[in-house]
Amino acid sequence: MTESTGIDIEGIIARLPHRFPFLLVDRVLSMTPGKSIVALKNVSFNEAHFVGHFPQYPVMPGVLVVEALAQAGGILAWESAQAEERRVEILFLAGLEEVRFKRPVRPGDQLILKAELEKFRRGVWRFACVGEVGGEPVAEAKVVMVTRK
Repeated sequence: MTESTGIDIEGIIARLPHRFPFLLVDRVLSMTPGKSIVALKNVSFNEAHFVGHFPQYPVMPGVLVVEALAQAGGILAWESAQAEERRVEILFLAGLEEVRFKRPVRPGDQLILKAELEKFRRGVWRFACVGEVGGEPVAEAKVVMVTRK
């Protein structure tokens, strides 16, 4: 399988069912279908969750960091299925394992989303994911998703 360079927001919208305000991947930087993806989420102060999380010290909620990692995995699943002449319409989050948060993600950060495909079998996708800011890990998770039947 060959590495692709990037996918812009229009390409992401074509691959994921998510829309504003829940689309959390801004760009795919690189990807090897069936193997791995590196994507980007620009964290902006004008995102709605910062109003209440937290007014004096804005922090991106950890569940949204994990959701962004899962969305990157979803794009990788879509591309991997296409490369094998299969089809993925919608993936549902089925499980999270070994979730760890290393440090807060703040407005102005560029959250780099990395996912590696660990296993695919009978519609179940498992990814090892890491979120990074400035080259340092901020979150890690094993993400399990299932293809809608």
